[in-house]
Amino acid sequence: MDVLSRIAGIILPVFLITAAGYCYARMRGEQVTEDMAGLSRVNVELLSPVLLFSALASKDFDLVANLPLILAGLLISLGSGLLAWPIARVLGYDPRTFVPPMIYNNCGNMGVPLAVLAFGASALSEAVAMFVASTLVYFSVGVWIIESAGKGPRLSMRRTLANPMILSVLLGTLFAALRIPLPEVLLQAMRMLGEASIPIMLIALGVRMVDVRFTHWRIGVLGAIVCPLSGLVVAWAIDHWLSLSAMQRGQMYLFASLPPAVFSFMIANAYKQEPDKVAAIVMLGNLAAVVFVPLGLWIGIQ
Repeated sequence: MDVLSRIAGIILPVFLITAAGYCYARMRGEQVTEDMAGLSRVNVELLSPVLLFSALASKDFDLVANLPLILAGLLISLGSGLLAWPIARVLGYDPRTFVPPMIYNNCGNMGVPLAVLAFGASALSEAVAMFVASTLVYFSVGVWIIESAGKGPRLSMRRTLANPMILSVLLGTLFAALRIPLPEVLLQAMRMLGEASIPIMLIALGVRMVDVRFTHWRIGVLGAIVCPLSGLVVAWAIDHWLSLSAMQRGQMYLFASLPPAVFSFMIANAYKQEPDKVAAIVMLGNLAAVVFVPLGLWIGIQ
């Protein structure tokens, strides 16, 4: 019960902040939706990239020690997408809507604090490593899948590499590999900027939920089940040959059991790729985390 209460302590604030965005949009009307578009762009192009870079460039991040977890994160993200694609096809859902949220789980605003609660403050660097892996896959393979719909702006490889999220990961990895020091004052400012990205993501989701219709609950339930289960299946498969420490193994299963990321809704909204359906997947997926996250933790500590 103590583990469940701690997990609830992480999940419930996510819903409370999302509910605040929803209630605010209800009270203020359509103008809020228009205003959030600009704020969401600031989040995608500035705040979230700074969050990633500051975590990687921190002196606490050990790139070499976390390479096995980065590989695990890459395989789980790619494997989840591969498993989700035929499921979407068989059930008649657009893979460009369904698959990207399966690739990118909520390893940022839910996975990182959960990892610290479950494994202690020393587990932060491992959580960041998996966050980096998932972000790389989503902003390459995931965005490529969405762009194949032709509904939004298409990115060349050059522009993909110049994407603020990808660029921040590449630069942060370079700083981590070369051990390039940054002034503590600068790092602190970056952390403050990065931390602002998480509530903005949740508020944006709540604002968008005003337009979500109950007709999308089926794809929401499906995504809520497929995302963590596909991740756990891939994690179980690679657990047999990937050499991980006890903490890294627990982190891998925790990562695999996480629900779809809030950020995937923001990208779907930017590309006009059925954002209402993606919002339903994200919301119901985070609700289902009450079941799947304890399952992942239980498997990981066996």
